[in-house]
Amino acid sequence: MHDKHLHHRSDLVRIATRAMAERGLEPEFSSRVEHQVAAITGPGNEADPAIRDLTHLLWCSLDNDDSLDLDQLTVSEVLAQGKVRLWVAIADVDALVKKGTPIDEHALINTTSVYTSARIFPMLPERLSTDLTSLNFNEDRLALVTEMVFNADGSLAGSTVYRARVRNKAKLAYDAVSAWIDGDAALPAAAAAVPGMEAQLRTQDLIAQTLRVRRHAEGSLELETFQPRAVFEGEEVVDIRQQVQNRARQLIEEVMIATNGCTARYLAGRGGASLRRVVRSPERWLRIVAVAKEYGETLPADPDSKALEAFLAKRPKADPLRFPDLSLVIVRLMGSGEYVVETPGGPPIGHFGLAVRDYTHSTAPNRRFPDLITSRLLKAALADEPQPYSNAELVELAMHCTRQEDSAQKVERRMRKSEAALLLESRLGQRFDGVVNGSTDDGVWVRIFSPPADGKLVEGDGGLKVGDKVSVKLVGTNVERGFIDFVLVG
Repeated sequence: MHDKHLHHRSDLVRIATRAMAERGLEPEFSSRVEHQVAAITGPGNEADPAIRDLTHLLWCSLDNDDSLDLDQLTVSEVLAQGKVRLWVAIADVDALVKKGTPIDEHALINTTSVYTSARIFPMLPERLSTDLTSLNFNEDRLALVTEMVFNADGSLAGSTVYRARVRNKAKLAYDAVSAWIDGDAALPAAAAAVPGMEAQLRTQDLIAQTLRVRRHAEGSLELETFQPRAVFEGEEVVDIRQQVQNRARQLIEEVMIATNGCTARYLAGRGGASLRRVVRSPERWLRIVAVAKEYGETLPADPDSKALEAFLAKRPKADPLRFPDLSLVIVRLMGSGEYVVETPGGPPIGHFGLAVRDYTHSTAPNRRFPDLITSRLLKAALADEPQPYSNAELVELAMHCTRQEDSAQKVERRMRKSEAALLLESRLGQRFDGVVNGSTDDGVWVRIFSPPADGKLVEGDGGLKVGDKVSVKLVGTNVERGFIDFVLVG
């Protein structure tokens, strides 16, 4: 099986656009949206005295190298007795995107930005998401700020939420900052240009690692997901690279988990409903127990995140080669996340994978519609106004956002397969080392190491089991369908 002609980036864009439509997502903005965007003259700007001026603080953004839709800024202050004050600013997208407007209606349909290597399908028009509602370098922007104080052990001493005006002093990227934290590179120039920013980053890294240790002690799961990204030079795919977890990504992950918890508790404290992101206690726990038994570990009969984390914590060192595949198995058995509505006095659900009780999505309103909903709920609570959504509306939105986010993830996974097929289509007949990462009635699947890609073994799969190392030869690719075919070699 092989396509008749070599493909290019434009083919991936076409395939992604079709996959979006097939999943009920809208890849393009309507003329009504374009007209609304054209009428917007500048970033949100209000004269409300309740909006604090925090533009003097040493805010910085930390994201992927190519990210232009900046949702959050952070800044910290060292206090007495080892305490740390941490501010997190989240873009006030609602200042320009009001409920019920054409832009909002488009965002409601997709509910999320869809990221493929060939093209990004943004939830909001790029003039907003990468400019007027993005927390861009050296620009004043309206934001919702969560101010937290942590004790030296990482426990939360207190928090508050309010509106503010902020200014990004340094646009930073994960990999460069992480290399500096690890001592492998100099402080990035954008940070070195700002007096005091180096100390800022050290403090934020320290509190993030403290929070991380604390969460894992509570049973937060450490998983390594397989999410390779295609690298382009012009129209050509030249490589596929696995995104590596590092200290800078951990910094933002921990800070955002803390912020989302504070947001959820703030809304609950005001007596209103909130949209929570949950992963329920796994119904297929006994299957997880069986998987652990294959590795010589015994898990309790009832779901226990601490016990599962203790098992998973051993595996990266014991068998780093196969840990991504074990992680994928556990993720699938745990079940996918979903949005639910939580009302005061209602049953608590929580997030099993993160080992947190209170968790909402509030930190990426340029990219996710549930975060925009939460932003509106927060602003209404701060202004002592009625909630902008009824409980019935929120329940319907929770189900819709869950469905659409699942569709978006399927599009992204589908495109990773086509990207890998495109890179490999000129390498028919070559041999690769890999590991068996799947075995069903439909066949055996192999993950090759370089480039990182998955394919099906179409010949010579007898007796193989998941985890076996193999050498394979590439015999077919289909970019349109995202298929890669291997045969076993000696």
